[in-house]
Amino acid sequence: MIGAWAQDERKRWAILMTVGIGSIMSPLDSSVVNIALPVITADLNTTITVAEWVAAAYLLTISSLLLTYGRAGDLWGHRHIYVTGFAVFTAGSLLCSLSSNIGLLIAFRVVQAIGAGMMMAAGPALITAAFPANERGRALGLNGMMVGVGLAAGPVLGGLLVQLSGWRSIFLINLPIGLAGIWLAHRILPYPAPDRRRRRFDVSGAATFFIALLSLLLALSRGDTWGWRSAPITVLWIIGLLAFVSFFHIERRVADPMVDLHLFRIRLFAAANGSALLNYMAQFTVTFLMPFYLQQALGLPPQQAGLILLAFPVFMLLMAPFSGALSDRLGSYILSPLGMLIITVGLWLLSRLTGTTDPGSIFWRLAIVGLGSGLFQAPNNSAIMGSVPKDRLGLASGMLATMRNVGMVLGVAVSAAVFSSRHDFYLYQEMTGRMFAYDAGLTPYVAAVRDTFLVGSGFALLGVVTAMVRGRPGTGTGSQNRQAQQGEAD
Repeated sequence: MIGAWAQDERKRWAILMTVGIGSIMSPLDSSVVNIALPVITADLNTTITVAEWVAAAYLLTISSLLLTYGRAGDLWGHRHIYVTGFAVFTAGSLLCSLSSNIGLLIAFRVVQAIGAGMMMAAGPALITAAFPANERGRALGLNGMMVGVGLAAGPVLGGLLVQLSGWRSIFLINLPIGLAGIWLAHRILPYPAPDRRRRRFDVSGAATFFIALLSLLLALSRGDTWGWRSAPITVLWIIGLLAFVSFFHIERRVADPMVDLHLFRIRLFAAANGSALLNYMAQFTVTFLMPFYLQQALGLPPQQAGLILLAFPVFMLLMAPFSGALSDRLGSYILSPLGMLIITVGLWLLSRLTGTTDPGSIFWRLAIVGLGSGLFQAPNNSAIMGSVPKDRLGLASGMLATMRNVGMVLGVAVSAAVFSSRHDFYLYQEMTGRMFAYDAGLTPYVAAVRDTFLVGSGFALLGVVTAMVRGRPGTGTGSQNRQAQQGEAD
């Protein structure tokens, strides 16, 4: 009996390590490309406005398809979705490395994103199914640590590869890792149990949701560039809203909807997803704006700025496994609000930066935001995954990944809009000889940065509220499991 338990335990951790390869690769590939964009722009003889789509197309494609992949995994098995995704991602990496012009590179980044989205949607579902409730938080915390590894290693690894071997090497390095990941997934990931219920995939729901989310995210991400009142942005808003209305109408009528709207009656599921969205909006206010502040406001070289920026992912990475283990004992009610509160404090401290703040002071402020994020994410992810019936794990996993990616897009879009409007305001004050609303010595640029971080702090503070309204469990994950069972009964 003990031998069988040990064998099952080894298999669970082998599944976690296998899924972890994909958990590292997706964020790594997202962050590694950003550092190479200037070189890609010059080599392919294009403009930075066009080259931005190498990153934007990847993120938009992933965000728009995650729920579809989650539902497909519930119907046909998360193993199939994960393995297929790794294969598509690896093939897309090869095609990206062979691109001869910017149009092909953007198109092949979409192929990459299709595969990466499959891995992102299936990964947490595979981990949740493999681990018992009293180990789930620890496992998801370790998986979150692997995501942090990808985010932290991306800029450093990308800069090294581009310097030594050119920009195509950032895609070629995915090939051996991808082949190893596919082989391991085939050997280790369990086959799904046969589902004898006759259920159909909701094609119309998936299509309308894809159109709705893609249109709205494209409008949000491009609004500051194209103009918020421009014709293309207005058309995208209209298409997105009409598609969302159609989606909800379809989901209420079909027998097997892509999104079971009844799940949002589970307060834990709804509140934890809202908290995740606000967490990533706050995070990406920092991720987007801090490189500009370090290099343009303080005049730091890229290498030094990169080292300071490591404080956020590294401290998040260090905290994630500990918060996951704690959540197995304490649940998410205490840890998730506390994590969001720490992020709120960290962003407020960042909103006190000046044009002469020393790098060490910036480092520890970023470290506070990283600690808060690491404390928040594993318990919150565990709460989401533990609050739904087993046949909805893929949907929960896809929803969690969707909140992450939509939060990223919203964080960047809102922070860019706030910074732009406040910068224009302070420039006008400077030109008309008026004093800033802030301290007298601030430049318009730094004053706008401070305002933007203050808005990010507001997102995090709202996240404290949503994290607290999830309902108060007793201890551990027992109450979450009871909610999941209640969801099954409903």
